[in-house]
Amino acid sequence: MCEPYPYTFPHLRRIVTSHDNQGNSVIQGDVEIPSERMELVKGARSASIWVTTDSIPTADNNKCEDGGKRKIDDPSNFELVHPTGTNLRSTDLAPGAITPMHRTCSLDYNILVSGELILINEDGTEKYLKNPGDTVIQKGTMHAWRNPSQHWTRWVTVIIAADPVVVDGRKLAPEFVH
Repeated sequence: MCEPYPYTFPHLRRIVTSHDNQGNSVIQGDVEIPSERMELVKGARSASIWVTTDSIPTADNNKCEDGGKRKIDDPSNFELVHPTGTNLRSTDLAPGAITPMHRTCSLDYNILVSGELILINEDGTEKYLKNPGDTVIQKGTMHAWRNPSQHWTRWVTVIIAADPVVVDGRKLAPEFVH
């Protein structure tokens, strides 16, 4: 059965970062992921972007507390990573602005919502995100972000606490380079 409306969204782009044998950040993959028609939901399409198999039990479904007002008191991870939970954040970056190079002990799902954004790895490798929905899976790597455009950029990040990356027996600690 044909969909009644032409589907015009581009494929989602997923960039995954990892580490080489020396512990430097590298691009593990950069692929386009096509969505697929959902058989059970007419007029809907879906794409699996990333799945983890470790559990994160949460009791939030049974709480009335506003999770947006919770504070993260973990200066070792720059108050971004909750040690037993997740953090859903939105970041807006001014035209031409660049963040410091940094790493946290987390697995981050970064989704471009509006504008353009460049991911910069510690070796200078850059990946250009241009379309809403472009996604970067950040696996505890050193990185920075730059807005190359003349307009504000917005992305949303799901930050999930993770064990530190271990390379050749050495744990890579959170780091923030000014």
